[in-house]
Amino acid sequence: MTARRARSSGIASRFRLWALIALLAGTLLWAWRDIRARKERTEWQRPVEVSVALVEFGQVDRPSLSALRDRFPALERRLAEEYHRFGGTLSRPVAFTIFGPVSVDRPPPADPDRGLVSLARHSYAQWLWTRAVDRGSALESSAFDSRIYVVVRAPSDASRSWVEGSSEQGGRVGVARIELQPSTVDLALFVMTHELFHTLGASDEYDEQGRALIPAGLVEPDRVPLFPQRFAEVMTRNVVLAPGNERPPESLAELGVGNETAREIGWLSSGPSK
Repeated sequence: MTARRARSSGIASRFRLWALIALLAGTLLWAWRDIRARKERTEWQRPVEVSVALVEFGQVDRPSLSALRDRFPALERRLAEEYHRFGGTLSRPVAFTIFGPVSVDRPPPADPDRGLVSLARHSYAQWLWTRAVDRGSALESSAFDSRIYVVVRAPSDASRSWVEGSSEQGGRVGVARIELQPSTVDLALFVMTHELFHTLGASDEYDEQGRALIPAGLVEPDRVPLFPQRFAEVMTRNVVLAPGNERPPESLAELGVGNETAREIGWLSSGPSK
């Protein structure tokens, strides 16, 4: 009886060991495929497929929301112009698919601190929040290279609008938070594109005070005279008029991609900047 129990215990132990090995192998395979798929986005062999979920938090101006939806083709064209400036050959490098709007009763989770526990809690809370939005808008997350969630609400102050965003650099999910009104539709698209580029590997090109880094934060670092710049570098988000003097972009026509950002997302390797 004792020998039989020992054999049963040994078989059970081996089964658990093999089960753990299989689970580890499956996890490593999934991770390898995910890393490879993320890398493929910036090889630009095909358009990057981006889902944009419009999320309403409270009452939002309906004409402004409609205008925001209508401006995505213009954003695609502007990004294509910048991509082609660096020698890219795809006719449409970024393809947006719009979902929503979906109404929510709570905003996305606030940014975490740098502690591991806080990061883990934030990741789980954001997964729950984005999953709820995906279900509400019939968004199939696995069908897209990057997913951007644009949370819009009415301005708390009619004289100004607040915008911010957060994304995992090189990840798949970005969140943009915007106080939307007619005058901030294109600014909302700038912020959304900034977060999208983070998911593709681009880093911020501004300092701790929010001022553009020079020359990395300029679209035309060889312009003579250097200032004022004509464009807002997407990872800086402001048009630099002079060192320390900047303004928000006024339209998509001012959206630009600088050399450093182009290098980070794989555009510069496809051809020289012009």
